[in-house]
Amino acid sequence: MYDVVISGAGPAGSKCAETLAKAGFEVALIEKDTNWRKPCGGAINARVFRYYPQLRNFDFHKINKMTIFSADYHHFGYHWKDPKNYSINVDRLEFDNLLQNFAVDAGAILLDNNISYDFIMKENRKIGVKAKTSSGIKEYKGKIIVIADGMSSKLAVKSGLKEKWKTEEVMLTKCAIMEGENNIDKDTISLFFKSYKGYGWLFPLGENRFNIGCGTMGEDNLNYNINEIFNEFLNDPNIKKFTPNTDYKKIWIGAYPLPGQGVNENSLYGENIMLIGDVAGCVNPISGEGISPGIASGKIAAETAIKALESEDISKRTLKRYKLHPTIKKISRSFKLSLSIADFCFEKQGQNFAKMCRIAENDESFRETVVNMFLFNKAPPKDFITRLRSEN
Repeated sequence: MYDVVISGAGPAGSKCAETLAKAGFEVALIEKDTNWRKPCGGAINARVFRYYPQLRNFDFHKINKMTIFSADYHHFGYHWKDPKNYSINVDRLEFDNLLQNFAVDAGAILLDNNISYDFIMKENRKIGVKAKTSSGIKEYKGKIIVIADGMSSKLAVKSGLKEKWKTEEVMLTKCAIMEGENNIDKDTISLFFKSYKGYGWLFPLGENRFNIGCGTMGEDNLNYNINEIFNEFLNDPNIKKFTPNTDYKKIWIGAYPLPGQGVNENSLYGENIMLIGDVAGCVNPISGEGISPGIASGKIAAETAIKALESEDISKRTLKRYKLHPTIKKISRSFKLSLSIADFCFEKQGQNFAKMCRIAENDESFRETVVNMFLFNKAPPKDFITRLRSEN
């Protein structure tokens, strides 16, 4: 019997496991495949260092500039004023494995090649997780169960906390890690917003390696094919200015859905269960950045579990502290606002976003607000959309 069973060893699950293990609790961290690389741009804002200060000692690719393009290629750039606020761009396989190792070093038990698919039930209570392995079905009992296995989670649906994702509730993304000579500024991440509801990105990973990808959102998931959109993006003449060659080596390529509606506040916890990371909706609906908020959710869920275990009360009433935590509430509010801004930006085939870019080109304060919104998940002022609507 473990104190906590965590299904999913991505950044959220690993942080949750590490925090619990450091506090002396027995933790099972279940993962379907530690060699799986999540399709993701891999850009992580500086907030990650609050949770993992030791990451500053690793040789991740540093980013201190950002360029944002509208559908008609109006654009503006931004350079961090404080060099300590640099972001990092990572290969998700390497990064996720590193965080898993932090959890194991803290004392968590990592159980690889285990596919969680159902709960262990006793007297109508969920007392653990069933997982499929190459040697048969394994059962892992735990006092508290944390679901961190992403959009494809079977446990989240079987928990009764949430329904299956609808197509219009997600972002559909596809990306590749490529290698070869290019014209990408090695200090800069670039976002390219489209006339449809979606965007593309170019993120450097080193001297000759980069992550390139794109995605659709909401109702346009039904109106566009992600494979066609991806190929169009790769061959767009404006993108070819950055990647002019025709023979780039494809290190890896993949596609995956992300939550696109913000935090699912009514689906965060139940009797001895909490949801964290992607499955909890901890992804910014306008930028797609979910690593830092996912890690935050994992740490807060762990702290909630610690208090529950110490008080010997793992009921829904006690776990409600997770939802009510100021950081979770702040993330939730910020993402709700981001969702409304995303809807506004993509109106009129992206013309509203082009207007945002034009204002940001000449207004430093406005430009900083936009960058903070996209890169640091900060909520813009209440009059942000009002100003955009009033500009000619």
